Amino acid sequence: MNRKINEAPEVFECTGKTASGGAGIKESLTEEKLAKISEICNTFGNDPGELINVLHEVQHAFGYIPAEVQEAVARNLHLSAAQVYGVVTFYTFFSMIPKGEHPISVCTGTACHVRGAESVLEEFRKELQLEVGETSSDGKFSLNCLRCVGACGLAPVVLVGERVYGRVSPDGVKAIIAEYREKKLH
Repeated sequence: MNRKINEAPEVFECTGKTASGGAGIKESLTEEKLAKISEICNTFGNDPGELINVLHEVQHAFGYIPAEVQEAVARNLHLSAAQVYGVVTFYTFFSMIPKGEHPISVCTGTACHVRGAESVLEEFRKELQLEVGETSSDGKFSLNCLRCVGACGLAPVVLVGERVYGRVSPDGVKAIIAEYREKKLH
């Protein structure tokens, strides 16, 4: 079963069945990626108690945390892959799929929801022509929701990468997008 997955065909490829019988999504890890994962784990003393910090750094380095990266982290920290997977899937900050160069996250927590986050999200959908969870075909933007960023006094809140935008209205969405469309890809 060697069929390409549409989301990012140059990155993912189904390579058969997992131990549980489901299809496995596999990404080949280069020696450089494995070395980077080891370096990050070593920075935290290969301490299993530092798993969340390690995952933050790994995601910062690679943009997301696919299964093979999780397995490499597990080996370095002497944890099971299931333990690492459990943390990656529990926290919404971590992603197992590639994000755009400028990941946009609209907070939909209670304060943001009450102050119009849904209208802001709808405007981002319209302007970017993306649904939540999708990445633009040029790889520049991805759109997601999150539950609370802890900036309730600034509601509704939008994150673009690590930059926080507060009191965002639907009218302000075009300006935010324009700011990032003008930036050159790395």
